[in-house]
Amino acid sequence: MKRNMTAVRRFLAGSLCLAGAVGLTGCGAAPASGNVTVPSSIQVTNVEDQVISVTASEEVKVTPDIAELDLSVTSQEADAQSCQTANSQAVNQVTEALKAQGIQESSIQTSDYSLYPVYDWENGQTITGYTMETTITVSDVAIDAVGDVLMAAVNAGVNNIQAVNYMSSQYDESYEKALGMAVESAYEKANAMAIAGGCSLGDIVKIEERGTNSAARYTAISNMSTEDAGSAPAAAAGAAVMPGQVSVEANILVEYAVNR
Repeated sequence: MKRNMTAVRRFLAGSLCLAGAVGLTGCGAAPASGNVTVPSSIQVTNVEDQVISVTASEEVKVTPDIAELDLSVTSQEADAQSCQTANSQAVNQVTEALKAQGIQESSIQTSDYSLYPVYDWENGQTITGYTMETTITVSDVAIDAVGDVLMAAVNAGVNNIQAVNYMSSQYDESYEKALGMAVESAYEKANAMAIAGGCSLGDIVKIEERGTNSAARYTAISNMSTEDAGSAPAAAAGAAVMPGQVSVEANILVEYAVNR
């Protein structure tokens, strides 16, 4: 019995010593006896947070070399069938006039059309006729040909120039250049932040492309009715002369690792 009690005492004494050592480790005690060294402090770091994150935006200006035209033909007749027939004939005339200007049939698209009644609201909401409007989108028009194409279309029956959109066929090359400039700009910003913070930049750990305008175009003229803009030839000619420049913009987010 005494032998068993002695063994229990020895076991408890050893357990208390071990518990004391563990407790010292958690409390940041001084070095313990033997070969076991207990750190005076423990620092926990999250590697994912050790980054500098910046955004950058750069743009490249390019001169447009092609245009997209949104044209419409509006017809009004006493009944729906006559209105549709008249509008179809006018659209066919415009299409043939566009082809005569060298526009490929694949570049001519009927993008929208509508047919609706015309009411006489003063006499009991009576239908007095019908109006039909067809929108024609003409793409890949060379800049130098815009004026002639518009004039031919107006003379053939177009009575509303909804929009003239100037574009660049070199968009991809220009966008890649803008992306490269944005990456350089992001580095300059991040490096300045790192120096101010007393550290240095490591490798890029994340780079993200943000919203883009792949159409790379702007609207030069919108909703210009040939009836309101003076004579049809003058309206068409005035729509072609100032393409200006197209802005190709790149926006990115970059994260750099931090070296301390």
